[in-house]
Amino acid sequence: MNVTLSMSVDQHALLQGHLFPGDGLEAAALLLCGGSNHSDRYRLSIRDVILLDHDKCKRLDDRISWPTDLIVPHLDHAEDLGLSVVKVHCHPGNFPQFSEVDDIGDHELLPVVRSWIGADIPHGSIVMQPCGRLFGRYLWQGDEMRSIDMISVAGPDIRLFPATAHDRSSSFGRSQDQAFGEGTTATLARLRAGIVGISGTGSPLLEQLIRLGFAEIVIIDPDIVEDRNLNRILNSTVADARMGRLKVDVAEAAAIATELPTRIIKVPSTLMSPAAIDALSVCDVIFGCVDTHTGRFAMNLVSTYHIIPYFDVGVMLDATGDGNAAGRIQDILGTIHYIVPGRSSLISRDVISLRTVAQEGLANSDPEAEAQQVRDKYFRGLTVSRPAVISINMFAAALAVNDFLARIHPYRQMPNSDVASVEFSLGQLRLTADEEQENCVLLHPWTGHGKISPLLGLPELSEPRS
Repeated sequence: MNVTLSMSVDQHALLQGHLFPGDGLEAAALLLCGGSNHSDRYRLSIRDVILLDHDKCKRLDDRISWPTDLIVPHLDHAEDLGLSVVKVHCHPGNFPQFSEVDDIGDHELLPVVRSWIGADIPHGSIVMQPCGRLFGRYLWQGDEMRSIDMISVAGPDIRLFPATAHDRSSSFGRSQDQAFGEGTTATLARLRAGIVGISGTGSPLLEQLIRLGFAEIVIIDPDIVEDRNLNRILNSTVADARMGRLKVDVAEAAAIATELPTRIIKVPSTLMSPAAIDALSVCDVIFGCVDTHTGRFAMNLVSTYHIIPYFDVGVMLDATGDGNAAGRIQDILGTIHYIVPGRSSLISRDVISLRTVAQEGLANSDPEAEAQQVRDKYFRGLTVSRPAVISINMFAAALAVNDFLARIHPYRQMPNSDVASVEFSLGQLRLTADEEQENCVLLHPWTGHGKISPLLGLPELSEPRS
């Protein structure tokens, strides 16, 4: 089982300020975590941070203890909601592993927590070093404690703390190491990415993630390959269109043919399905390549509930539709929005509206309106069924991937905190970064809640009753 733990950058900052008050003594906190599982992965996401009062703890430079009644109310709360409990403390002396004192304490505390909560979920213990680095372990089924495979901090910078160094011995891995360093490529070889929509921008985005060496990629798309979109889906053929093959099947076959180590997990359904949400909820990063408000809203919810960095990709061609100039391109536009869980959202940025989310259902109520909406993804002011946009899609996809890489391996001259979105205009040859906006009051309270019923709090995602 691969177990990861995710937190927002604001939760990390809160912990670091409490655990290192400047007196050189250990401090502690409890983390109440939501969770989600899919296949062989389980993702813990921090829902509540409980800071244990310094004055009520016995604090030394190499150990800490506290009275039982200090944590009992929080254990009761976790039991009521079925939450995982993770103890976190600091090593002021920068000791890079669990100490013998930690071993004794965890072997006493974690079995008690597991018995108290009752649910079949993992509970854990993590350590923070002065630099903010984290490492941890968990207790689940059986009595053996295992390392948490990855602890991630989702912020303007994406900080990833794997349990151990990863040995990438193949020549493929070594060639990538020359570009971004061994640490970056070894980390990518541990990550699961999710791509929602693998047609226009999703197809070239998938190709890049495979070549970068991601461990796993979830691809979500319900559609089949058609003749009209062969000019913008990589690796698709006329034969695929004639047979009506699923886009996810074509993409998986192309990935397998490379003989590269990436594993493809295909979900041939819309995002608005339990199967798709479950597969996406344990990803380490999400890339959205859809044009509907509903799809973008759902991805923003997954990002929030499970604390997953989310990159939203959008492109559009602005064309003149009237007179002698009909069909003339006025501009080629696109935006890569990066969503930090717990901060602003596509709603608060006015990219999507809940009114439109509520109104979308065009595929059932008005097929022609839905078809026009799909065309409008690319063209404003002109009806085109076979837009020649592969070069634009590849540009946008590359911009999204490079934004992701810049956040795990900073290389830009400006800090990532100044870049919440990147807009481009090919007509004006302009690339513009926009700053973060205020937190989304609608989604912020749901940060780290993990899997709830119904999924994402949406009735349409209720699990079918048996």
